[in-house]
Amino acid sequence: MSSRNNRRKVFVVGVGLTKFERPLTKKWDYHDMGREAGLAALKDAGLSYDKIQSVVASYCYGEPTCGQRAVYELGLSGVPVYNVNNNCSSGSTGLMMARRLIQSGIEDCVMALGFEKMERGLSEKYTDKISPVGAHFDHMLKLGAKPGLIQPHLNNMTSEVVKLYAYAAREYMEKYPHTKLEDFVKIAYKNHKQSVNNPKASISKEIPEATISSKLMLCEPITFWMSAPVADGGACAIVCSEEFVIKNNLQNRAVEIVAQNMVTDLPTSFGRSYMDLSGAGMAKLAAQKCFDESGLSSSDVDVLEVHDCFSCNELFMYEAMQLASEGRGSDLLHSGKWCKNSQGGEQFKLGGRWVVNPSGGLESKGHPIGATGLAQCAELVSQIRGESDKRQVDGARVAMQHNFGIGGAAVVTMYKKYEPVNNVAQARL
Repeated sequence: MSSRNNRRKVFVVGVGLTKFERPLTKKWDYHDMGREAGLAALKDAGLSYDKIQSVVASYCYGEPTCGQRAVYELGLSGVPVYNVNNNCSSGSTGLMMARRLIQSGIEDCVMALGFEKMERGLSEKYTDKISPVGAHFDHMLKLGAKPGLIQPHLNNMTSEVVKLYAYAAREYMEKYPHTKLEDFVKIAYKNHKQSVNNPKASISKEIPEATISSKLMLCEPITFWMSAPVADGGACAIVCSEEFVIKNNLQNRAVEIVAQNMVTDLPTSFGRSYMDLSGAGMAKLAAQKCFDESGLSSSDVDVLEVHDCFSCNELFMYEAMQLASEGRGSDLLHSGKWCKNSQGGEQFKLGGRWVVNPSGGLESKGHPIGATGLAQCAELVSQIRGESDKRQVDGARVAMQHNFGIGGAAVVTMYKKYEPVNNVAQARL
C-alpha cells in the first residue's frame, strides 16, 4: 500500500440528509429523498449543482438508474452518474468511490448521494436467482444454527439476519462469560438516550432499560429494542480536492477523509465463528488498514459512528476499532459515564474517553440501507465542525466510522479537522 502522503487529499465540504421515516408512513419516493438530501448538501457547502463533476448514487431497493432519476431533480448537467449497491454498506461504498475519483485526479468535486424507500423488513426480490447471501446463511446451519423462522412476524431475510447476530452474541458471551445480557441492554439504552437530541432520527426517545430487556425477544439475546429498524430516507456528501477547497474558499467547511478502507469476506468469514461470519474480522482488518494509512491510533479518536444493526455488533466494534482489547469491550461500558457537553446535551463516554453513536446510531436513526453510511458521514462531519448542537462532542477533532453489509463489505473511514497547507503548490504534493 502506498503512503497516504503520495495520494491526493480528499475533503468533505457539504453534507445533507432527510429525516429518516418509518417505511410506508410518508408519501414520498426515492427521488424526493435524493432531492432533499442533495439540495441540503449543496446549501451546506455553498455550491451550485453545476460544480459537481460526477455523482455516485447508492441504493438497494430500486430499479437500475435510480441514481440518474434522483439527481435529475438537482439539474440536467450531463455528468457521469454511477449507481452502486453493497447492501447495508452501500452509502459508505458510494463515499469511497467518490473519494477515489478525486484521488485519481480525474475529478475535483463529486457528490455521493444515498437513498432508500424500504419495506417493513429486509427482503430479496429476485428469488429465481442464487441468493448472494445464501452462502452466509447456509454456513450458519453448518455451525449449528437452528433452521426456520425465529418469529412469525419476521420474513425469511430479516429472520436470518437477526439469527446470525444472535448466534454471534451467544458465541461472544460463551467465550467471554463476564459479558452479560445487561451489557447489550446498556448499549441500546445509550443509543436511544443519545437520540433525543437528533431531530432527524426515526425514533428520538429514551427507552428504559427494563423495556429494552423485556420487549419481544427476537432471538436470544436480541430483543426488539436492541435492533435497528429499517427506514426511508436520503443522505448526501460532497467531496473535493484541496485545490477545489482553496479555489472556492471552503476551508471553513472542509473535513479531511484521512483514511478509508473496505474489506470483503475473508477465509475466516466462513470458518468456525459466527462473529467473523457477521463481519467482525473484516471490520478489524479495515480499521487496522485505516490506522496504518493515517498514522493515527484509536487514542487519537474522539467520536465514532459504528454500524449498530444490533447492539451486540456495537460491542464487537469496540474491539475491532481498537477501543478495547479482545474480550474486554464490556469494560468500556462499566467504566463509562454520562457527561453533559457544553450545549447541555448528555453523552455516554466509553471508558471515560470515547462517544460512540452520538446520533443515536442505527437503532434510533433507522436504517435506510442505501443512505446509512452517508448519514454516518454527515454526523461526523458535523461533529468535527462543532455544529452538532446538543449532540456535540466537545473538542472533537478526529472521527471514525464503521459501516457493514452482509454479502459482504466492511468499510471503515477516518476523518479529521482541516489543516491548511501554506500554499496551493504544497496542496498538490
